[in-house]
Amino acid sequence: MPSFTCSILGAPIQSGASQPGCLMGPDSFRTAGLTQTLRELGHAVEDLGSVIPDVVTVPTHPNTNIHDLDFTIGWATALERAAYKAAQTYDIPIFLGGDHSIAIGSVPGITRHSNDLGQDQFVLWLDAHPDIHTLETTTSGNLHGTPVAYFTGMSGFDGYYPPLHCKVSPENICMIGIRSVDPAENAALAAHPIIVHDMRSIDETGIATPLGSFLDRIKQANGRLHVSLDVDFLDPGIAPAVGTTVPGGATFREAHLVMEMLCDSGLVTSLDMVELNPFLDERGRTASLMVDLCASLLGRKVLDRPTRRF
Repeated sequence: MPSFTCSILGAPIQSGASQPGCLMGPDSFRTAGLTQTLRELGHAVEDLGSVIPDVVTVPTHPNTNIHDLDFTIGWATALERAAYKAAQTYDIPIFLGGDHSIAIGSVPGITRHSNDLGQDQFVLWLDAHPDIHTLETTTSGNLHGTPVAYFTGMSGFDGYYPPLHCKVSPENICMIGIRSVDPAENAALAAHPIIVHDMRSIDETGIATPLGSFLDRIKQANGRLHVSLDVDFLDPGIAPAVGTTVPGGATFREAHLVMEMLCDSGLVTSLDMVELNPFLDERGRTASLMVDLCASLLGRKVLDRPTRRF
């Protein structure tokens, strides 16, 4: 396993979600030993602290369900710049949420750097939800449900979200673990060539086959891969610290298999770890599991993994 330079950047944002607690997520990952774990694997890790959001004023949107638009976009613009800079400087930038609205900034920043290099950006979205609402379709008003619609260039964001330097092509996105989709999101997925593997397809084919196929496509395209890992990708029985629990998620073994396959591929160039709400955790159990998954992604093999008692 080669060694990498990794940056860690916190984004303690919870304005995109409905339940408070995600702002403690980055520090919980740190407390669970993320930096030390990656250094023990031989990587050079620099913790850059936390992003400071910009102060912006965004027009009021006609959808009155939307809340905290100014604050969320202030985070997004600051994160986009920080992600772009980190991608220029480090082999693998790691972004710690906060809720999944951090991807409104992290993915566009990473994509801008890939575009500079002349390489296609691919995204692996590990989540119970597709997060493909527009500002018009969201009924909750929770902006952590909008990143994919935004960074793929869907309509309805102009004048509210920051202009994209370059978008992610929908066919370059693979979603695994999906199991909570509302009608508007179903319609959006049907209208775009995003690859979606819900939990039924995982039950039928296993998780290795669809992931392997996607990784082959990235390799053939000489692309760069951003992984966006939401806690609710995992089954709440093993990862309770999330405000959007959906039964039937990935098992411990499936999740580690995904991470080890990603490691073996050598294709991952950036990572989000999001939606950790320590207020809902059980003695740090979810934070520790997420750190272990990151370690598997960056080279720890199953026989190296310590046994933990929860």
